[in-house]
Parts: sequence; structure tokens; C-alpha cells
Amino acid sequence: MASDLVKAIASSGLTIYDSLDLRPELYIDTSTLEKILNEALIGLNLNYPIRTRSKVLKSNICKALGYPVPGSFRRTRPRFLGQDFDTSVQKANNLQIWNEDVSSSRRYVLVRVNDGQVVARVKVVTGDVIAKLDKTGTLTTKYQARSRDPVTESCLVSKTDTRNVARSLRGTLLPIKKLYKNLQTIVGTTIFNPGIDQERNRGAALHEAICKCLNNSWSDCGRFPDVPDQLLEIKLQTAPTIDLGLVCPDSTERIAGLADL
Repeated sequence: MASDLVKAIASSGLTIYDSLDLRPELYIDTSTLEKILNEALIGLNLNYPIRTRSKVLKSNICKALGYPVPGSFRRTRPRFLGQDFDTSVQKANNLQIWNEDVSSSRRYVLVRVNDGQVVARVKVVTGDVIAKLDKTGTLTTKYQARSRDPVTESCLVSKTDTRNVARSLRGTLLPIKKLYKNLQTIVGTTIFNPGIDQERNRGAALHEAICKCLNNSWSDCGRFPDVPDQLLEIKLQTAPTIDLGLVCPDSTERIAGLADL
């Protein structure tokens, strides 16, 4: 019985990070895991900012499976080590797995939410099922960074442009100090809030505000960098960790369309 298994996990004293090699009877098979999570999660409100949403989901999964909720969740791979599964909240069918290949043996808990951000269905599949749907076989990589010191106000991190950029300063391309000064004028500007989980659309609103500030025509066409004629990449941050995207700042590769940089 699923309920007996949950009770056994609760009384074991184990956490989601503990191996079950010595307690294989506590391993929840895939179909039972899906059944437990559907019963526990359907109807759960996940209308939170993305990072908060992730913590709320994982906390409720811990409770559903009989595990204690940790004070903070470690960045392990997978997130639920003992039961060998990762979680993903899905509003659409395009599943993205960052910075690692799909593991054929790992389980993936896919939590579908409706337009109101309420859990409508949970599906648990193994990696081999997902791998069959991957038509590209390309590893999706995302770089991140974090300041060593707390950031409490606007600051110009690099005081001068690189040699390559300095040699190319011409026309409308501003020196970095001038660019920083111009961007300071948008501090305090209110941008459109499309919803707490709509970070992409919120970022597009910030992109538009910056282009107006720089007297650029706004066009969010997914190019890198976001504002090509100022070599400017835009990141909207609601947490200390900066999501740099697919290009690392110290990359030496030439920028497509800008042959001399």
C-alpha cells in the first residue's frame, strides 16, 4: 500500500538526500510515485515567483512522500537523490533540462499547471522516455554568476571598455561610462508586470524601457546581444544569482554579425 510506504519513509528518519541502498524496500516505484503525487498535488496553488514556486513544490512533495522538509534545498543532481527524480513545472509541452544530458535511468516528475498556476496533473517518466522525444541531442547550457559582495546600489563594474571595443568606438557606440550614465536615468522607472511567473515577458518590458532610454528602436528578436549597436546584454534580476544565458562574459568567440568584435 502506498500509504504504508509513506509511513515507513516517515519513520525511517531518512532525508531526500539519503541513499536507499540499505533500505531498498523504501524505494517508490514509478507508477506508485505518480499515484501518490497526483493525490497530493492536484489542486495545489503554485502562483508564486519561479524560485518560490520551486521551493513550495518540493516542500509539498517531501510531505507527500513522508520526508522531512529541509530548511533549504541543496543543488543536487537529481534534486531528490534517494528516490532518484527531478521535478519540473510545466505550463507547456517544451521541457528544458539545463546543463546536463538526460539520464535514461532517472525519473522526471512533470507537474502540469493550468492558467491559474494550479496543479492539474502529475506525470512521472523515466529519462529514456524523454530521450526518445529529443530530436536534437544538443546539451542545453546556461551560465550563471553571483556577486561575492551584496549589491545594494547601482554600480559600474568595469570602468573601461576592452581594447577591442575601445578601438571600435564610433558612430552611436557609447563608451561604457557614458552608457552607464545614460542607463542610470531609468532607475525608478515602473515597467509592466505581466505576472509573477512571467519573467520572460517582464524582461521584454525592461528591454523596451532601455531601448527608449538609449533612443534605440525596440525589437526583441532573440539576438545576442539584446541591443547590438551598444553591445548591451540585458538581464532582469529578482535574486542574487544572475542568469547569464548561453554566452559566458569571458567568451573569446566573435559575435555573429559584428565581425570585428
